[in-house]
Amino acid sequence: EVQLVESGGGLVQAGGSLSLSCAASGFTFEDYTIGWFRQAPGKEREGVSCISTMDGALMYVDSVKGRFTISKDNAKNTVYLQMNNLKPEDTAVYYCAADQFWKIACGTSSSLVPDYWGRGTQVTVSS
Repeated sequence: EVQLVESGGGLVQAGGSLSLSCAASGFTFEDYTIGWFRQAPGKEREGVSCISTMDGALMYVDSVKGRFTISKDNAKNTVYLQMNNLKPEDTAVYYCAADQFWKIACGTSSSLVPDYWGRGTQVTVSS
């Protein structure tokens, strides 16, 4: 059974930091790109960052560049998202997702979504 389990969300003041984790199981980790998505109330879901578990290629959406860092630990089948200098507009439910295709896992496909999803973790940034 494929599972993606997020952890690490919470409430933080603006300027603070949080670290999210995504633990994967049930599939060959190195065959997939892992992406972080977020969805705020009343807004569309957006791809935030993604990483190739095979070669470490990275992507960030412009709004988080310089503040968020994605990383992986293949030995633990886990991807991390370190979020620094958080802003109220970062408030959302954060999901990790996995797909074998880069564009889909990174949320840049116009019509396709990743094969596998976690249940999400809430991140709330107060002003």
